[in-house]
Order: sequence, then C-alpha cells, then structure tokens
Amino acid sequence: MSLRSRTRLTGAFYIPGFPNGVKWLLISNVAIFIIGFFAQLARLDGPLGYLALTPAAVVKDFFLWQLATYAFLHGGFLHIIFNMLALWMFGAELERIWGTRRFIRFYMFCAVGAGICVVIANYVLPWGNPNGATIGSSGAIFGILLVYAMMFPDREILWAFLIPIKVKYFVMIIGTVAFMSSFQANSGVSNFAHLGGLLFGYLFVKTPDLQFDPVAPVRRQYREWKLQRAKKKFQVYLRKHGSGGGPTVH
Repeated sequence: MSLRSRTRLTGAFYIPGFPNGVKWLLISNVAIFIIGFFAQLARLDGPLGYLALTPAAVVKDFFLWQLATYAFLHGGFLHIIFNMLALWMFGAELERIWGTRRFIRFYMFCAVGAGICVVIANYVLPWGNPNGATIGSSGAIFGILLVYAMMFPDREILWAFLIPIKVKYFVMIIGTVAFMSSFQANSGVSNFAHLGGLLFGYLFVKTPDLQFDPVAPVRRQYREWKLQRAKKKFQVYLRKHGSGGGPTVH
C-alpha cells in the first residue's frame, strides 16, 4: 500500500499532521496491539478472542459488539503498521475537511459496515466460514481510501514507496484484487471486509441519510432537557416578578 502522497500542483511530498480523531485512533489501535502482544506471550489473551469478529458468534450468540471491536485488533507488526500509516496519510486530510466528529462517525460506519458484510458473506457464500475470526481495521481503511480517491482522484501516491500512481487507479486496482480474491477460500485475508469498507465508504458520501450518528439521540434529549429547564426557570421568574403591567409585544 502506498504510504506517501504528493500532488502535481506543488511537486512536493505532502505530509499530513495529526488531527485529534486520527491521533486517538492511532493511540487506541497501537495500545490494544501492545496489550494483546504481551497478553499472548503470557498466555492471557483468551478474553481478546471475544473482541474478534466471528460471524457465528454474532448471529447465534448475539455478540454484536464484535462488529466494531474487531477493527481495533491486528494480527502482526506489518498488519498494524500498514493500516496505521494508511490511516494517518489518507485519514488526516479527510478529518481536516470534515471535522473530527464526522470523520470518527465515518470511520466507525465503514468498520461496522465492513463487519456486517463479513458476517453476511460468510453465511451466504458456499466457501464462507462462519466460525472463522476476522480482525483488523482494513475495512475502515479501504473506506478512507475510496473517499480519498473520490475527493482527490488525480493526486499521486507512491505505491510501495517506488511507483507513482494516481489515487483513483490505485483504488481501482486494490478493489479489483479484493473482489477477485474474495472467491478464494482460506486466503487468510478478509477480502469481504475490504469490499465492505469500499461499499460503505461510498454509501456514506452518496447517501447522507445513512450516516448513522449513535450519539444523536443523546444530544437531542439533552437539548430538550435544557429547553424544558429554561422554560421552567422563565415561568418561575414571571410568577415572582409579574408581567409588570406593560403592553404586550407581538
């Protein structure tokens, strides 16, 4: 995967910063990886198995949290390094454009959506394995790559640090590879998650009504509570001071 990007407009390498959303995603992913690494050495990693996405556990045992938690687990150093570098290189600019709240919502939307695709595909397709576990943030990362390509299609990146290629062609290639690889059983890579990330990244941009905000009901209830409290305070004030006998203003 490409890890550095540049534009033809400047002719210089583009290095993004660390906006809050990307920064905390990086910290959380790396922290969980380190904890899992030493837990595995101590043979205490059993509880982490409940965080990986196992379609059978989601469907039969209703372990719905796995649709989100699997995206914070990684299987090895290269796995997490490439995913986190892609998150930083491509996600930071999206967050600066969208803002932290929308970017985090987008990231989780793609991660959960990719997880749903993994569950469905492993049950529907003949070569699926409902008992196989899926981990990694690749679904969310593929969603980021797709939207980045939609926003900056002609921006160049260095594939494998060596080959300059436009983002739109890069995403076409990895999407085609993921699609063709999904027909191979026991490939060791959850191509269903990759394809699901691409799909839900596209849906997030093209269908705003599907941009689920899990805290929206809480914010709405809080605003209503503040409004009701303000009304009660105003009514108490009127009872104490009266209307003043002045004219009514419409």
